[in-house]
Amino acid sequence: MVTILGRAKINLTLDILGLRNDGYHEIATVMQSLDLADTLTLRRQKEGISLTVDLPGLEADERNLAHRAAALVMKECKLRGGVSIDIVKRIPVAAGLAGGSADAAAVLRGMNELYALGLSDQDLCALGAQIGSDIPFSLMGGTVLATGRGEIMDPLADFPVLPVVLAKPPAAVSTPWAYRAYDAHPRERHPDNASFMKALAAGDTEACAKLACNVLEPVTEAAHPIIGAYRSRMRACGAVCAMMSGSGPTVFGIFKEAAAAERAAAEFCRETEAVVHLTRTAGRYGAVFEAGEDVVK
Repeated sequence: MVTILGRAKINLTLDILGLRNDGYHEIATVMQSLDLADTLTLRRQKEGISLTVDLPGLEADERNLAHRAAALVMKECKLRGGVSIDIVKRIPVAAGLAGGSADAAAVLRGMNELYALGLSDQDLCALGAQIGSDIPFSLMGGTVLATGRGEIMDPLADFPVLPVVLAKPPAAVSTPWAYRAYDAHPRERHPDNASFMKALAAGDTEACAKLACNVLEPVTEAAHPIIGAYRSRMRACGAVCAMMSGSGPTVFGIFKEAAAAERAAAEFCRETEAVVHLTRTAGRYGAVFEAGEDVVK
């Protein structure tokens, strides 16, 4: 048995460079992993894939990325045995936080350990890219510039460990819709990723906060003005950076002090309908596994 965490992410920058010939969008995004995580427990079984999720209504079949990740490993590695997967969800679903990709990445690493497959990080990322653009990042974590459709990764200087408040409003956003809406109305303002990375390397958190930019934010906010309201509230609570993650609808606030983040989280819980999480930024994942009941970080 292997127990492993699948961690959430936020986008500190997100730029869309154009539409590719394969139908995907060419992007350039600085991704940042968080401590907020789902917990997955994998066990060997004689054959097939058994998947259980503790969140009612969430698919527990081949539509789930975790299931697809297990099926891909079984096919590519010609496994004779099967796997049972139990997921305890903490990352909000359809929130722009890569919860599904995090679970798939955890399954890839977990099965590599469970069956002693000896796959390298490069091997795992190549498998992950076949089923989801965010999965290679979810395998590695830390602070990364992701390009291509998101699968080409350039590790960056670590973003400081700082408190983060996540607030997911009661709104549903489809990622394909967000990209189509952007294509129809491209934004004039784009992230300056080069300056962001320079500030990051210099340890200038305030400059990073000023340079943070997501080109999908105005598109999604036009359809869901509550995103702008949440962003303004985060700033009023003292966030040095407040922005929508991915295609939304979750708004994150990065704080310098834990006490301010705690007050902000309490205010969002008290005065809004948001699903709220208080977490922090996290570094690159270590490929560390332990059998039995211990959680793998």
